[in-house]
Amino acid sequence: MKNLYIKRIFLFVTLSFLGTSCSDFLEVEPNDLITKENFYKTEDDFKAATAPLYNKVWFDFNDKFYYGLGDGRSYNLYAPYSDYIYPFADLTETGLTGPLVSAWGSLYNVVQQSNNVIIGIEGSTVSENIKNKYIAEARFMRGTAYWYLASLWGNVIISTDPAALVKNPVVNTNPVKDVYEFAIRDLEFAAKYLPESAGQAGRLTKYSAFGMLSRFYLSVAGLSDNANSGTRNQDYLELAKKAASKAISQGPYTLMPNYADLFKIDNNNNVESMFALQWVPNGTYGVNNTQQAYFALGSDITGDDNAWGYWTRASNDILYEYETKDTRRHATWMADEDFYPEINIANGGYTVDHANTFVNVKKGVVGSTKDNSKISKQNSALNTYMLRLGEVYLNYAEAILGNNNSTADADALSAVNALRTRAGLDSKTTLTYEDIRHERRVELCMEGQYWYDLIRRSYYKQQEVINYITGQTRQTIVPITYNAATNTVSVDATRTNSPRAIGVIDSSIFLMPYPESEVIQNPLLSESPVPYEFKESKITDLFN
Repeated sequence: MKNLYIKRIFLFVTLSFLGTSCSDFLEVEPNDLITKENFYKTEDDFKAATAPLYNKVWFDFNDKFYYGLGDGRSYNLYAPYSDYIYPFADLTETGLTGPLVSAWGSLYNVVQQSNNVIIGIEGSTVSENIKNKYIAEARFMRGTAYWYLASLWGNVIISTDPAALVKNPVVNTNPVKDVYEFAIRDLEFAAKYLPESAGQAGRLTKYSAFGMLSRFYLSVAGLSDNANSGTRNQDYLELAKKAASKAISQGPYTLMPNYADLFKIDNNNNVESMFALQWVPNGTYGVNNTQQAYFALGSDITGDDNAWGYWTRASNDILYEYETKDTRRHATWMADEDFYPEINIANGGYTVDHANTFVNVKKGVVGSTKDNSKISKQNSALNTYMLRLGEVYLNYAEAILGNNNSTADADALSAVNALRTRAGLDSKTTLTYEDIRHERRVELCMEGQYWYDLIRRSYYKQQEVINYITGQTRQTIVPITYNAATNTVSVDATRTNSPRAIGVIDSSIFLMPYPESEVIQNPLLSESPVPYEFKESKITDLFN
């Protein structure tokens, strides 16, 4: 791990400004002569230092891993010839799997860049109120990175000082419960000190933190020594409910009226977006959103040869989830005869025209530079949602349901039915876990979230999740035809099934292998974790 951290600590000067000078997200003047001695003198310095926390440090996480893991491993998505999806969809990834190694590095890049910002601001003479505001921003990012690390790898190294790891890079991990607690404390600090409103489009607010906390509390609620206990901690469920309620009722966010509009470039930083990665229009490598190149069905969409999505397809399993009238399918997946007026505008729009035997990705596919000047080669400029209000509605309903088999709670129903109404569906009169699971899967499909939903459930109903994953029949691709007008899947008996070799489905699938290069450099990654010593008092007045 030594090389990893040495590299990151000395990235501070250049990294802090890569995402600012060419972006309209933050109006910050670059300075190539920055040192710690002449920086962190003003609030504008703080804005410059936190800017790359919204893009550059997350790039390798977003590039392939975000959906390869979140949607590939949960089997929303599969791509038989793609080395950034099939290992996850087939449950065969190793410590050498490229996107996994990149994601580990990216998440620790977020951690260490956030640490650099926190340390720099803490040493500033600027007023405490302003300092806390930007420290809160950095702690939000660090805590979010640690939530991903805990969810994926369990026991990981908690770091607050990059220099300490440079000096001694061979250290033990900390237990998963401490990593989650560390993440929660970061987000609680953020919820207390972030501003009520963003000030600049795309910046975080305290309600972004409350929304993220609703996710974190739900994760921890089921975590115990018994992965099949069947119940969750009621105190954490109550905290999740309170956090979600605060974000929904007091925050400035509302649902976008039209679901498909969430995924259009001109609607970046819309009223539903609570935290999104901010990619620079026509920006260079590292501050660009590459996903369209991996998803686009062909060059008639992108206008160039960067369109590799022919084999990036919806699994049969996810297609069966969509109800007949659910408009979210059209915004998420491209099926034969679907029409998209925002793509190939000069020719009157784009109609999908291929055999209706497979369905490709739409979310993240936005067209060519002729359709929107913010699009360029391998850069869609579309924000990546990390948290939006639609998820918080579902967190709220799930927290209310809690350990009950069903609920008719009016608030829970209102939250879920708001999403169903937007999708053109009938309202529910009662809710079960299965109802909420279904809504989460289709509402957030291709937003990198569903695998984490399954992990959360596995903390207290592990065997149920193992059975569910086994039932997805990943080992066989059954030929289908698809009716886009009715969201209907039909098995085509005239074609033969395609078998696939997948990994063993057991309790081991819920933790990722550490990158092999990291284990070689730090053998203690494979040893028992050491409890983390928390040195600050826990915030106790957050919901007063």
